[in-house]
Amino acid sequence: MKVILVEDVKSVGAMGDIIDVKDGFARNFLFPKKLARVAVGSNLKIIEDIKKKKVIAVLKERKEADGLKAKISGLSLTITVEAGDDDKLFGSVTSQDVADSFEQEGLLIDKKKIMLEEHIKKLGVYQIPIKLHPEVTAEIKVWVVKK
Repeated sequence: MKVILVEDVKSVGAMGDIIDVKDGFARNFLFPKKLARVAVGSNLKIIEDIKKKKVIAVLKERKEADGLKAKISGLSLTITVEAGDDDKLFGSVTSQDVADSFEQEGLLIDKKKIMLEEHIKKLGVYQIPIKLHPEVTAEIKVWVVKK
């Protein structure tokens, strides 16, 4: 059976692909989950419209990410923590702490987008990458200082 994929399906194909699948796979998996439609002329037009909307949405997300990158690239955050004599922290600074610092600056950044390789355990200045979009990454400077 020839079907048009409405969404990306792992190890089957990408959205808009016209593929040949077994009838049972189409009836029991793809159609109930609304992942595919039968490959006929009217459905081809619908898929083209969906593709156009998806491209526009991706471009809009990219533009928003670029704007946010411009806003936060020059930003420097200061996080005050308790530390011992040898500049070791009591605890550590995590991506959640960095996200909270962003929130104090008036920006909402998801902690999952903050790419800390490991928790910060010493005082100092750190460059931390923020992945705003699959193609857009910003770097911020974080100062970890003693209370």
